[in-house]
Amino acid sequence: MNHARTAGENRSIIVSVATAEEYLLGVPIGTLSAMPVAGEHHPAFEEYCECIFEMREDKAEVIQARLAERLAVSRSSVSEMVKRMELADLIEVDSTQLQLTPRGEELATRIVRRHRLAERFLTDIIGLPWARAHHEACKWEHVISADVEAGLVRLLGNPSTCPHGNPIPGTPATNVAVTPLTKVAVGTRFTVVRIPEEIEERDGALDQLESLRIIPGRACTLVERDNGAAQLIVHDDSDRTVTLDPFVSARLLVTL
Repeated sequence: MNHARTAGENRSIIVSVATAEEYLLGVPIGTLSAMPVAGEHHPAFEEYCECIFEMREDKAEVIQARLAERLAVSRSSVSEMVKRMELADLIEVDSTQLQLTPRGEELATRIVRRHRLAERFLTDIIGLPWARAHHEACKWEHVISADVEAGLVRLLGNPSTCPHGNPIPGTPATNVAVTPLTKVAVGTRFTVVRIPEEIEERDGALDQLESLRIIPGRACTLVERDNGAAQLIVHDDSDRTVTLDPFVSARLLVTL
């Protein structure tokens, strides 16, 4: 057989291959590999709407100063962005309080939903640690399409929470009454329910909680408080005693 090839025959043959994520999600080839895809809104608008949604969820004061702290940007940057978002009909300012408009609410809900679904996929399917999954989901949330979102829901079995217990918008709400760990009396047994987004954004906090196996559904007993830090017994196979720093202790949500 003559193995000589013409110049044309030596050209590279391009074959479309699904990425691992596309294969798992059952979405068309190129759906993920073609990312990023331009969305309806600039990612900065999406970040601000998402942050306002999460601050409201955490019952935090939604004013420009707190928003600047949460996003780690200057107050002047927030002030300029707020003006632009008002013009885009995404937020409105009521005195000093920032509120999402119906359009802003729709955008925030979509981004938060996709972020939390992505976290589920990255932890439950790929096996990334919590902190890394959160970091990656912060990028994925802006480029996930409706097709990929549907694929995630199908693959994951329509989960109701992210790995940290925060509700995924669009799923049935739970009626579990939660309270901050700071309001739990010493000697009380409780169950971890939610690790709010503010803890997720804290450097090292997710790594610490995951390594201590303080996860949603875990039973613990509050043993002692010391200058805001909380000493707990974590009820697993060894009933370990651990200490949470004041920042995490003040925000961790539990049920009795």
